[in-house]
Amino acid sequence: MTDQLRVIPLGGLGEIGRNMMIYEYGDTMIAVDVGLMFPDSDHPGVDLIIPDISYVMQNASRLKAIFLTHGHEDHIGAIPFLLREVNAPVFCLQLTHGLVQVKLKEHHLADTAEVNVVEPGDIVDVGPFSVEFFSVSHSIPDSAGLIIETPLGPIVHTGDFKLDHTPIMGQHTDLARLATVGEDGALLLCADSTYAEVEGYTPSEQRVAETLDRYIGAADGRVIVTTFASLISRVQIVIDSAAKHGRRVFVTGRSMINNVNMARELGYLKVPANMLMSVNEMRNHPAAKTVIICTGSQGEPTSVLTRMAAGTHQQITVQQGDTVILSSSPIPGNEKLVSRNIDLLYEAGARVLYSRIADVHVHGHAAREELKIIHRLVRPKYFVPIHGEYRHLVMHRELAILLGMPPENAFVLTDGNALEIDANGAGFGKKVSADYVYVDGLGIGDVDDFVLRDRQKLADDGFIVFVATIDRHGGKLTRPPQVMSHGFIGPDEEPAVLEEVRQLVVDVLGGESRAIDWKQLHESLKDDVADLLYRKTHRRPMVIPVMLEV
Repeated sequence: MTDQLRVIPLGGLGEIGRNMMIYEYGDTMIAVDVGLMFPDSDHPGVDLIIPDISYVMQNASRLKAIFLTHGHEDHIGAIPFLLREVNAPVFCLQLTHGLVQVKLKEHHLADTAEVNVVEPGDIVDVGPFSVEFFSVSHSIPDSAGLIIETPLGPIVHTGDFKLDHTPIMGQHTDLARLATVGEDGALLLCADSTYAEVEGYTPSEQRVAETLDRYIGAADGRVIVTTFASLISRVQIVIDSAAKHGRRVFVTGRSMINNVNMARELGYLKVPANMLMSVNEMRNHPAAKTVIICTGSQGEPTSVLTRMAAGTHQQITVQQGDTVILSSSPIPGNEKLVSRNIDLLYEAGARVLYSRIADVHVHGHAAREELKIIHRLVRPKYFVPIHGEYRHLVMHRELAILLGMPPENAFVLTDGNALEIDANGAGFGKKVSADYVYVDGLGIGDVDDFVLRDRQKLADDGFIVFVATIDRHGGKLTRPPQVMSHGFIGPDEEPAVLEEVRQLVVDVLGGESRAIDWKQLHESLKDDVADLLYRKTHRRPMVIPVMLEV
């Protein structure tokens, strides 16, 4: 155990989001990123999905540090949920620190959590690990990869990255440092796979800047731009273009306001004097001189853009002549929500620009040619593709093999799989729990797949409830049963179907007195009613029997 390195993903491998990686050696464990994932239509009522930290909790005394690569939600969004349970220092770059602090304040953890600011090139020693941050280009400033020195050799953990030679905020991927690691001999490369199926190179953020500037300058009316609240560089692009074309800016959406204020305080956002407007100033400002920056690029039901599109926002109504720019692309699972918003915006009379029809967004992830460069520089002994759906991981592994990696040294892990490396080689170890943990309101983990299945069934087929009041001694009905349904059948057919259910309950319970097996009676009646309903309607609503003893 003491001479073995274990690599354990708890999220982000086989999916987009909730990135979290554990590295272990001896009695020391470190975590890299603690992200969340947004629910889709398969998760009705769920607010967030976070990593399963049960393995960490079982080894809480061994977790010595947490390292964050950058400030996107899929890498830091679950950090408050982890820090509620463990007391470990966090290390990250300045902007990431600011974004984390915003989250910790919302969760009332800012005064108790230890979050340390580092810079590229800084090294943090944690037991047998020495962790060095190196600069990478991504779609948010202060993004970093990690070089993790271990007794068996260095690990390169890229985080999210691309090779952008004209980044908006001047942050390049430090290829020279990666080349040095490769020359010294890298043990393991864990590299971003999100764009592993895309040929060529990912376009520069500069392309988005040029496109947004062109559309803002040409618009006759208001311009409404929605993007991720953490995409500070994109916000800077919009502010710069607004200033160039004599427009003022109104920022709305709680997370957007919080992040913009934080980024201004830290100096990451440069905002000219008298550029930002209050609500009252925005209402009275000429439409042709107004830019609105807001949240809602993913069609979230309560977000600003969604409420504007639906006409329910208190301050802003989309109107004829508005130009709405969705400066993002839909996260997998959000496509329908985003498309619905686009339709509603068109219906309101707006001109709508989005990534399918205009260069208003580029990804922050390396495409295949960029990945090839990283592999050629690092030249690792072993390789694990990270951050991506399963096909992305497989394609990235195939790319590594194409570049000369021995197939037996390239491993496709999924959440919970453990890779074990020692002096004799590498192979799969014992799997750990890495299930989805659902956050629903104040509940964390109390909603499981069974609850979601029931919610989905209710959404698909509705439910029917029958209430039977039974004499506890004789097992006979003491009054006629009541039957109710919701979301199951139309009003014309409902009375006849419910009457048949009522008669079935009477037939079963209205006979002679008998001994009662309440559990068996409950289940058999439920099955009998379900069978009747399917015969009559070919539908399978949720059947809820309520048995009252008197």
